[in-house]
Amino acid sequence: MLKIARGRISLWAVLGAVFFMIIQVIANLNLPSLTSDIVNNGVAKGDISYIWKIGFEMIGFSLLSVAAAVLNVLLAARSSQKLGQNLRSDIYSKVMNFANDEFNKVETSSLITRTTNDVVQIQNVAMIALRMMIMAPIMLIGASFLAYNKSHQLSWIFVVSIPVLLICIGLIMGLAIPRFRAMQTKTDRLNLVFREGLTGVRVIRAFRQDQFEQDRFETANQDYTDNSIKVNTIVAFAYPVMTLIMSATNVAIVWFGGQLISSQAMQVGNMIAFMTYAMQVLMSFMMLAMVMAFLPRAAASATRIQEVLSLDSSIKDPEQPITPAAGEAKQLAFNNVEFRYRHAEQPALSGIDFSAKAGQTVAIIGGTGSGKTTLVNLIPRFFDVEKGSVNVNGVDVRQQDVKTLHGEVAMVPQKATLFTGTIRDNMKFGKEDATDDEIWQALDIAQSTDFVKEEGGLDAHVEQGGANFSGGQRQRLAIARALVKDASTYVFDDSFSALDFKTDAKLRGQLRQDKRIQQSIVVIVAQRIATVADADLILVLDNGKLVGKGTHEELRQSNKVYQEIMRSQLREGEAGL
Repeated sequence: MLKIARGRISLWAVLGAVFFMIIQVIANLNLPSLTSDIVNNGVAKGDISYIWKIGFEMIGFSLLSVAAAVLNVLLAARSSQKLGQNLRSDIYSKVMNFANDEFNKVETSSLITRTTNDVVQIQNVAMIALRMMIMAPIMLIGASFLAYNKSHQLSWIFVVSIPVLLICIGLIMGLAIPRFRAMQTKTDRLNLVFREGLTGVRVIRAFRQDQFEQDRFETANQDYTDNSIKVNTIVAFAYPVMTLIMSATNVAIVWFGGQLISSQAMQVGNMIAFMTYAMQVLMSFMMLAMVMAFLPRAAASATRIQEVLSLDSSIKDPEQPITPAAGEAKQLAFNNVEFRYRHAEQPALSGIDFSAKAGQTVAIIGGTGSGKTTLVNLIPRFFDVEKGSVNVNGVDVRQQDVKTLHGEVAMVPQKATLFTGTIRDNMKFGKEDATDDEIWQALDIAQSTDFVKEEGGLDAHVEQGGANFSGGQRQRLAIARALVKDASTYVFDDSFSALDFKTDAKLRGQLRQDKRIQQSIVVIVAQRIATVADADLILVLDNGKLVGKGTHEELRQSNKVYQEIMRSQLREGEAGL
């Protein structure tokens, strides 16, 4: 926990909280002694002026204690909340820089839990540490010393009560700590099931699996609830047990202290002060027990957070990045590329070799699982190749700064993702200073102008994930967002699948005619022959291998895989078959 707190929490705020806590404890430790003085020297002797004098001193110490406590809580709260804020920011920044491999290591539901619940556990412990964890040992030492000074004859009571208290606390914590640690894993599971249920609600209803999913969630929920009940029941036993021990200690002090008073070996005021100090000693142990209850869960949370923060992205900037020369002709080249996923036995791609220049359209076609998406993911360097190289504008992508590379590539992924806000906000993702004219031009190319105007224009609201638009509309908006960006390479990863043939043809026609797009390279992944037929270069993939490349006319005459795809989509006699 100290490791993740270092650099994320203000040292001066911590020192300030510690300082005011020490002031509070000193003030509290003085009050029992002053009470003893009032009883012994004021009440017993009938000295009213002395009582007033000590009384005012007690009021002064009380006010000092309250002021120090307020300042301590203020600094502790600000420090702990700031720590939580910094942790959340660091986790989010780290996740945003993850490569695809890192996302595969940590589930999304677990990342959400770590950013929220786990951070809250760290915040709580930071707050407790700056309050109880500091107060308890100081008060324990101070109260023990002052109690011994008041009556060393009664100090033997601590020899009995403190070990009994420690044994009880140890048993309770020994049962509770494993269950505290299990809480975070069960929270992950609960979030996972709940998130899957929300995102897949339409599929669940369509397949009439409502009851199955409810039972699945209820199982995870009941597991979490049972664990919570058990751990809280165990911890709940701590309070009556400690109260019993404290009450028994008080009885013992009064019993044996009364005997000492009757034999004139002890003053009444000293017994009252000793009793107060005894309560402070036992309360110190209770506070330490509470800290021990929170620490295991927070330690587990700290470990989970550290796992995320310590993950190094597999995609790193080179020490001396190379930037393509200004005015360099726009190029895209795959040089005998081979790539395999982590821990995979067989390569996902092998022998991929082709090149394209500005103004050309490269189309990629192949069966499901042939490696089309994997291939285009290598262009913005979402993964690194195992052999060969991928060159963008004449420079290997591994030798370029990642941010610079991403600035040169505009990509539309398979899943069209829109963000909550307005259409204008989403369009400016690729170009922050894009004008309305540029946005409308991109929307026009993407065949989106009509329905955007019907929705209310660029200020039309976009719900989470673009849920208020159809699948085809989301795809066209995602395409328009990419077209707003000034890039050297535009990648459309199966981005026309939800479009009808007429809209598909119009969109591709607009792409070919746009002068800005003509100066760039267009890469299209598609399933339809009609979508790729007019491309300058068509790549045919089969089981991760490049089994054909050329124009539509060349492939339809000589490539068996391409011919099979055509037969599956076109009736006999069409397209020359």
